[in-house]
Amino acid sequence: MFGNKDSDPASQDNAKQQWQLIEKLASSSLQEQRRARRWGIVFKLMTFAYLAFILFAFSGKGSNLTASMPNTDQPHTAVVRIHGAIMDDQEAAAGRVNHALREAFEAEQSKAVVLAINSPGGSPVHAGYIYDEIERLRALYPDKQVYAVISDIGASAAYYIAAAADHIYADRASLVGSIGVISASFGFDKAMEKIGVERRVMTAGENKAFLDPYQPWKPEEKAFWQASLAVIHKQFIERVKKGRGDRLEDNPDIFAGYLWTGEQALDKGLLDGLGSARSVAREQIGVEELVDYTVAASPLEALLKELGGGMAEAMLQHFQLNMATPNVY
Repeated sequence: MFGNKDSDPASQDNAKQQWQLIEKLASSSLQEQRRARRWGIVFKLMTFAYLAFILFAFSGKGSNLTASMPNTDQPHTAVVRIHGAIMDDQEAAAGRVNHALREAFEAEQSKAVVLAINSPGGSPVHAGYIYDEIERLRALYPDKQVYAVISDIGASAAYYIAAAADHIYADRASLVGSIGVISASFGFDKAMEKIGVERRVMTAGENKAFLDPYQPWKPEEKAFWQASLAVIHKQFIERVKKGRGDRLEDNPDIFAGYLWTGEQALDKGLLDGLGSARSVAREQIGVEELVDYTVAASPLEALLKELGGGMAEAMLQHFQLNMATPNVY
């Protein structure tokens, strides 16, 4: 009457069935985990293979402008591209461009150097570095002429660089010039007053925070900054006049920051003629074979640029070129 419940055959069968069910559930769970791991490995391998293929494809992209592999052992026209924003960490940063220029000038079979320009401008410092390097290399290799060839746009810092060349060419529809300096930011001091936000800034130096957008801009600070921009503008004008000389039209509008079409720029002496890199190499230099000496982006850089989105990159460059730091843009 008071016997052990576990000894009941019916209870033993029930417990056995429960244990078998638990084993099946555990086994199913383990199988599912193994299956998930296998698929995870498969997807990781597929992702790795895809990235490897993309990197291989980008690493195979030649940087030369010819259809075949460049042959630097034969007479050719050396090409150095200045594309995009002229600033640090960009394709047209001074370090990259100057390295390519040295390679192009030092190559025994390069008969001339073409600066293939497609840039809206950028840093006056980087433009100055490149301008100085072109002048230095021209003095070392006086037999090698430098041709700046503008495609879509050669504005501000890009034209600053072009002015160092012996000759400047562009298409009739190219945008050329914008010889000026800009510094743009926003002022939020009135908005902060309206929403009741207090700005707390501590400085050592009376005018250390004079570009702070959250504080009112004093007239003397504005005058100081305008004078600084005028100095950079004067430097820009001097470089253009030095490079272009008597070819420039005697017209103050040339230095007023306007962008001109290629045809207008030609009339004003900002250009020597109309043409492309290929036509200049063929008709002016007499050596149609083009070899690109531009420092190529690594496969990873090229991949990130492709996947990063053109709109985001353009917006980033726009805001970087229009911050408070003065830009020849």
